[in-house]
This record gives sequence, C-alpha cells and structure tokens, in this order.
Amino acid sequence: GQSLQACSLFPSLLSHTGSLLLAVHFYSLPRAAPVIPSTALGILLLILSSLLAYAGVRRSLRNASLFLSLCLTISVFWCGYGVVFILGGQGVLNDTGDFRNALVPGLVTFTLALLVIAVVGFLNREVILAMIASAVSLASAHEVAMHYNTAFGSSAVACNYMIVCLVGGYFALGRILYFLTKEKIALPGADLAKNKAHEQIQSTSGSVNHFAVTGVILNMLSASVFGCRLLGVTSKLFIGQVPWLWAAGIYQIGICILSYRAMDILMATFFGFTSILKFAGGYCLLYPIWQPEEPTFPTPFLVVFSILFAVLALFLTLKSLVDSLYLLFYVAYCIALACCPKGFFEGGPQGVDVAIFVASALMTLIHLYNVKGGTKIPTGKGVVKALLARSSFLKLREGADLHAPYLGYSKYADAEVLGYACSVLASFAITITGDAQAPLATVVVPWVVVAGGILKLLGGSVAFARGKTLESSAFILYAVMWIIWGLTRYGGLYGTTRSFHTAVGIIAFMLFNGFIVFCTLFLNITWFFYSLTFLLIAVSFLLDAISALPTGYDIAATLIFGLVSFYCFLSALFNSVFEGFCLPMGRPIVQLSGVGGGMTKCLHLPARKASSVKRIADILKNGGTCGIPTDTVYVLVAACNRPDAVEKAHRSKRQAQERPMSLWISSLKQLEPAKHLFSPLLWDFMEAAWPSPISLVVPRGEWVDFLGMKDSAKYVGTPQSIAIRIPDCSVTTHLINLVGPIVVTSANPTGEADTTHHNQVYAKLGDKVDAVLCNGPSPENIASTVVDCTKIDSGNIGFFRVGIIPKSQVKLILILFLPP
Repeated sequence: GQSLQACSLFPSLLSHTGSLLLAVHFYSLPRAAPVIPSTALGILLLILSSLLAYAGVRRSLRNASLFLSLCLTISVFWCGYGVVFILGGQGVLNDTGDFRNALVPGLVTFTLALLVIAVVGFLNREVILAMIASAVSLASAHEVAMHYNTAFGSSAVACNYMIVCLVGGYFALGRILYFLTKEKIALPGADLAKNKAHEQIQSTSGSVNHFAVTGVILNMLSASVFGCRLLGVTSKLFIGQVPWLWAAGIYQIGICILSYRAMDILMATFFGFTSILKFAGGYCLLYPIWQPEEPTFPTPFLVVFSILFAVLALFLTLKSLVDSLYLLFYVAYCIALACCPKGFFEGGPQGVDVAIFVASALMTLIHLYNVKGGTKIPTGKGVVKALLARSSFLKLREGADLHAPYLGYSKYADAEVLGYACSVLASFAITITGDAQAPLATVVVPWVVVAGGILKLLGGSVAFARGKTLESSAFILYAVMWIIWGLTRYGGLYGTTRSFHTAVGIIAFMLFNGFIVFCTLFLNITWFFYSLTFLLIAVSFLLDAISALPTGYDIAATLIFGLVSFYCFLSALFNSVFEGFCLPMGRPIVQLSGVGGGMTKCLHLPARKASSVKRIADILKNGGTCGIPTDTVYVLVAACNRPDAVEKAHRSKRQAQERPMSLWISSLKQLEPAKHLFSPLLWDFMEAAWPSPISLVVPRGEWVDFLGMKDSAKYVGTPQSIAIRIPDCSVTTHLINLVGPIVVTSANPTGEADTTHHNQVYAKLGDKVDAVLCNGPSPENIASTVVDCTKIDSGNIGFFRVGIIPKSQVKLILILFLPP
C-alpha cells in the first residue's frame, strides 16, 4: 500500500516541479534577462526527466500502462528539451532560427503523442492523467506556433504549464490526504483503487509489453527530425537536433531491456535495431562539425539490416499482423538509405521518415487503446498462429516454461537473438575500407560501436542473468573488441605509431577467444564455428595492424563470420518461437560424461511463486526427483508413494550407509493412522520439537508400511531406525502438503559439502535431478541436528549430529515431558 502511494505521488510532484520551472521560464521570456538561465533550466530538466523515468518504471510493475506511457513520454521530452536549452545557453545555437530548428521536431512529436495519450485517457475516464497530457500537448503546440508567428505570445505556453502545476498539485494533495487519513478521504479523480483493481484483472489475462508504446513514440521522435526537414518545417539538419535523436536512442535501449523483462523477445530486438539507427542519425548530424562534406553510407550493412528487419517482421506476424506491417516501414527505410549515398540527408529516406512518423502515431493509438479500452481495434492478433495450429511441421512453443532459463531463474527473456544480429551487423559494417585520410567520412563508427559493442554488452548481461556463463563471456569479449576496434580503426585514432601496441592488444583478445573456442567444444557445433570464425576476424585485425593484410582476406573473413552469425540469429529465433529443432545448434563436439554431461533440461522454478511449487509437486507425484530449499540447506527429495522415485534418488546419490535417507512430513496428521504404533512419550516429544531443524531418529516399525514405499523402504533409514522431521519452512511444508510424505537426502554427492544455493544443486547432481525449486542462498549453512530417540522411553536421548540447534535446547524440550 505505501509503495503504491509513493509510486503515484512521486511522479505527480516531479511533473508539478518541471511544469512550474517551464511556466516561470515562459512568463519571463519577454524580459531582457530570463529568471532561470537556459543552462540551469536544461540541467534541472535533465535531473527531473531521469527521476520521472525511474518513477514511471517503478509504477509499471503494477501494470499501469497509460501512466507509464505518460511518465516516460514526458521524461524523454524534458531530456531532449533540457539538452537543447543547454546548447542554447552555451552559445552553440547562434544563428537566427537555430533555436527554432532545434526545438520544433521534438515539440511536433510530443504535441501529437501526448494528444493521443490524452484522448485515450479521457475515453477511459482517467481524467487527471488526461488533463496533464493534454495541457503539455497544448503547451508544445503553442510553443511551435510561437516560433512561427509572433502574434502567439509565450504567456499561452506558460498558462498551459500552470494547468499542469495545478492538476499535479491537486493529485498530489489527494494522494497525501488518502495516505494520512488511511484511505478515508479520497478526492475525486485521485482515488486509484478502481484503476488498480482493473489493472490487476487485466494483468491476469496474459503478459503484455507495456513499454512498447513508449518505444513507438521514440520512433516518431527520430522520424520527426528528418521528416520536418523534407516538409520544410525546419530549414536545415544540424547539431541542435542531435539531442532528440540520441535521447530517443538511449531511451530505446532502456525500452529494449524492459521489453526483455516483459518477456517480449521480438519487440525487444526491434527496439534494439531502431536504437542503432537513432545513434547513427545523431552521428551524421554531428559529423559536419569537424568535416565540411556530408558522410557516406556503407551499402552492404544497410542491405543486411533490411534483411534482419524483414526476418523479424515475418516472425512478428505470429504476434500481430499490424506490428509486422509496421516493421516493413523500416525495411523500406534501410533500402532507401542504401540507395542514397548521403543517407539521412537525402529526400528518399526523409520521405520514408514521414511515413514512419504517421505509422508510429497510429501504432501508438492502437497499442494504448487496446491495452486500456474495453473494445479492441483489430490488429490481426493470432491469425497466423491459428493457421500454424493446423500445421504438423511447425509447432509453437507455449506454456509456463516458454522463457525458462538454462540455470537458476531470471526476470528476463533470452537476448541471444539480438546478440547474434549485432554480430551480423558489425561484421558487414567493417567490410568498407574507408578513406585513410578521412576515416570518419564513412558512417561505420556507430554501426560497429553501438551494434557490435553496446547492444552486444546488453545481450551478454542478459545471458549471464539466465545462467549462460560461457555465452555471456563470449558476447562481452566480442563487444569490447568491437568497441575498441571501431573507435581506433574507424574513429581516426589508428596510426602507424600505434601499430605495435594495437597488435599486442589484438593478440591478447585472440588468446581469450582461443579459450572460448576450446570451451565451445563442450557446448555445441554452432557456437564452436561462431567463436572460431570470430578468430578469423581477429586475425584480419592483427594483419591490418602490422600492415601485412592480404588483399581480400578481411572481406572473406567478415563474410564468413557474418553468415555464421546470421545462421545463429535464425536458429535462436526459430528455437525461441517453435518447438523442436527447426534450425539446430547441434550437439557438443566433445560429449562430457557424468555430472552436467547430459543434454536434458532441468527446470529451475522460483520458490516465491505458488505455481512453481505446484509444478514441483506434479513432478514428484509423477516419479521425479527435485532439489528444494529448506530451513537449513538444499535437499534432494522424492515422493514416498513412488517407490521408483525413491530408488532413483538413492542411485543418484550413491548413498553411504552412515548417512541414510530420511523421511519428512508436513504435520503429524500424516502419521495419524499409525499413531498407535508410536509410544505416547515419543509422540508428545515429536509434537513439541517440530516444526524445526531437528531430525528425530525413531525405531523402525510397522508404521513405515502406511507410507506406500513398498520395497523401496529399504533405501530409507537403517534396518533398525528412520530419521523423521517437519521442516520449519513454509515452502517445503506446503510442498509436502501437496505431495504427501517425502524421502529426503542432501543435494550433493556423498562426502561433499552441503548445498547452500539452488545453482549448486544442478552443478553437483547434473541431469540426475528433474527440477530445482529456487530460493537463492540458504538461510543457514549448517544442517539440522539429528537426535537419537530409539531409547526415549527410558528417558535417554543421544545425538548423531549437532547442527543448528544445540544439545541443551533439545534436552530442555524432553524434560518437559519426562515424568517427575
């Protein structure tokens, strides 16, 4: 409750503060000296934009898509706006009309985007939110008019920002009263209870990527910069428009990461691709600062980029036909850029930009309305999926384990598709040799550094979070290589005097990559060729550094690596969407035996989810063995009523006689049918001692037959006794409630240290365990105390092992039940 209050109150206070700053600025604009200097205003807007983005993302965890879209849209607006003000304050925008040319593309975009948000807000009766969006939209529209007609004064802009201040202040007051009066006083429009309930109902209907709307708005922003130039709204392209392009690029990388968190691989990859274009556009507008001529574009890169967009569009038809058609605009955009030597500066690509702007505005409306509206605008969702359902060749991957990680559990979907695509792009970008006298004249740096470097680092980080240590290490190594090589070779920092040092660095990278090549022998054939062909790239870098590069070798090496990477891209896409191995990655060249050598996939399910506990219970009921957390260390368990599973658990551990398997129950009610077979003192002692990390070794008897272990009972305990326990762990006891009594042994090979983290379970037992219930590190690193109760009727107990509970505490429990 309190976090919801903060998530709602904080953005309203931020929007109130930012709008107040802008209102003061525009009211004081006719004066000779502004009240707030442009540089100071720009810095304050940058700070507020970052805080607003943080607040919006935090609130997004509660599925408030319209609220999230408004927060992130205003955040991007103030980010680009602030940097333009800083440029103006520092004297970069000197010429007449520079300030107008810099501001108008962004103002046009956010006028329309915020108007769409306002319309959807009014339609869904979110009046406060809609009023803020419409006021900022009107302020932007008035400011555009003010730049083209002096009849429009700055006071109109300031008045609109004052409306935002008043509405934001009203909402903040409503939230504070709601919080202080413990939900007794709620101002009209400031009560989020109805919205919260509506959002929770919607969130159960399936996973929705609430960040996609902001990503589409960012596409509008970058398209506006070039589209305005074509339509004559702005008179030139120059450095003043770079803040909009790079703000869009940076935010879009953030949207890419958040889309992975929303388990939307296809849109995350799309936003990663479009961020590259935004950074490249900004680079091209910066380039004329140090060179008089306009930069040229590498055609092979853009052709390959259009192919990647087309493949992604094809797969996106499974999700939505409208989204797929939207991606085709970017296919046309890349082709237009490839056909124009001067790229962004020519009319062809700018014409496609205008089309992208219109299409993005429509997509924003469709996405926002369909998430919030009762009726839906048809997008062709599920049409292709329905056709594929009739096919026996291609079967879609669906179900709870669709995004299950390789090891552990992860909050992110797999990012390997983007990682491989970045390898394709970077490799084809460096096929252009460029002009030695003017290395920056060809637009290669952003392609290599952003695509091959920054986005590959992102892919490596996500792979690491999903338990793919080798793959993430390779991605991160290659990302560093692309960044360093791109900046030195194609950034004008590379020369003959540095060739020796460059060669030494490249050799170091080759040694690291050699280790990765060796490790991929145990992974799969495709990864082996992927890492091996990158070695060819590194060799070409080395030969170039020492001026011994044979003619055509670098082109051949990059083509081979590019084609291998493209196969990996297709394979990752197919395997993330379809079941089976449509484009297989292959088996390991060197097959390991023993622990971890199997190819079967072990489920890793988060213990915080009730659905995960239920799945583990189903696996145990079907004869599986699982690693689970307890109140002490992790253990390997099997259901008592599945003799085959009990025997399997015994075999997997090669159980030593001195450490036999034990029996766990969730309550004494599970032993109630056999209560008459226990002595009253022992029963009372068990009742007092549990639940706790105390295992009681009791005499073996006929009561064992009630558990359904049959012949497998010989594997549990010794011929004379059995250890029983009720763990003091809610997850474990809930699981035993679902399954019935379970057989337990430590989740490690006999003789090794106890297992204290879910990742260690698979690492130690390999494919001998069917699933792991993941709960992070164990609460204790010490095992339970094992008490000998075989002679308890004579008043004596012994200790096989003193664990987390000391002897004195156990004896104190016994004294309470002994006769005086």
